[in-house]
Amino acid sequence: MLTQDQIDLIKATAPVVAEHAEQITRTFYPLMFDRYPEVTAVFNQAHQNGGAQPRALADAIIAYASNIDNLGVLGPAVERIVNKHVSLNITPPQYEIVGECLMAAIGQVLGDAVTPEIADAWGAAYWQLANLLIEAEETVYQAHEQAPGGWRGARAVRIAKTVRESSVITSFYLEPVDGKPLMTYRPGQYLGLKLRINGETLHRNYSLSASPSTERYRISVKREPGGVASTWLHDEARVGDVIEIYPPAGDFTLKDSDAPVVLLTAGVGQTPAISMLEAAVAGGRPVTYLHFALNSEVHAFRDHVEGIAAANDNVTRAYVYDRPLPGDAPDHEGVISVELLKQYLPAGGAEVYFLGPKPFMAQALRHLKSLGVAEDHIHYEFFGPLEALT
Repeated sequence: MLTQDQIDLIKATAPVVAEHAEQITRTFYPLMFDRYPEVTAVFNQAHQNGGAQPRALADAIIAYASNIDNLGVLGPAVERIVNKHVSLNITPPQYEIVGECLMAAIGQVLGDAVTPEIADAWGAAYWQLANLLIEAEETVYQAHEQAPGGWRGARAVRIAKTVRESSVITSFYLEPVDGKPLMTYRPGQYLGLKLRINGETLHRNYSLSASPSTERYRISVKREPGGVASTWLHDEARVGDVIEIYPPAGDFTLKDSDAPVVLLTAGVGQTPAISMLEAAVAGGRPVTYLHFALNSEVHAFRDHVEGIAAANDNVTRAYVYDRPLPGDAPDHEGVISVELLKQYLPAGGAEVYFLGPKPFMAQALRHLKSLGVAEDHIHYEFFGPLEALT
């Protein structure tokens, strides 16, 4: 437990750390990978190379230090971190590694400004948060282990079927090698994969893209330019291959409610939305499904959504193409706009979920707020590190 003197010291030095936070995190990751190369597998190097992961960690450090005496406001952020960590099977020894390397990075960047008292205070602050996360993650691990069809750690599954959904997205159906049931999940959650590619272990998260099932899971993966895992899955993985998975995780889930649902998606952002759509329709809720894509070539799941809409009067669907091909017949052309959202948002209000590339999400958030949609009715998730949309 932090002492009041340590809390005061953290608050006093937080502005200096904030000023150098991104430099600290950019120092931290290479230092950690050099000292402990075994942890590299947990991190997507594309997020490292693009700077998203260091920026996200810097923002998290600033938020934590700024609220060191009022951690309750960080509840939603902590929940997201716990879910991400659980999907990667993060364990207590890894917190030892992070703590050591983070403090070393702070020392390298700030130099003599880090007195023994400051180092002790920030070290205590780190372990306060680490212990909070370790305890919360252990609770989730135990719940997964005790759930019907549940397990702890990695579990072997076989690729039972693949389906090409568009020119860039392929679905993979995964069935347990041991033949036993799988645990169910909440619509919108994702699956942690442990892959062995070219002699190296990689961890990746992919959204579950079908209604919850205890017999098999489905993930739908976009081929990312330069993406090691997505390229392997598209080009090398075959039906019958065995990979490992961790239990479903994630807090971007369809809320229990009778309220209308609006699903705004772009690109591969559809994957969790398909699961949400199927669950909402089954529950009799009015659903508006608005999908944005470049054109028909990259538009996945169109036939599936068309079938659901045709069979259910409570579903309204529309497609928006930014660069339609000859012969394409989208409902609208262009990009997300206030005018378009006005046309489709239910007059009486709705729970709005959106997911897609960051520029799309930033526009969606801005437009929804300008239209007066309540913040607690707006829900979104990042594929990678949590970043600011504003």
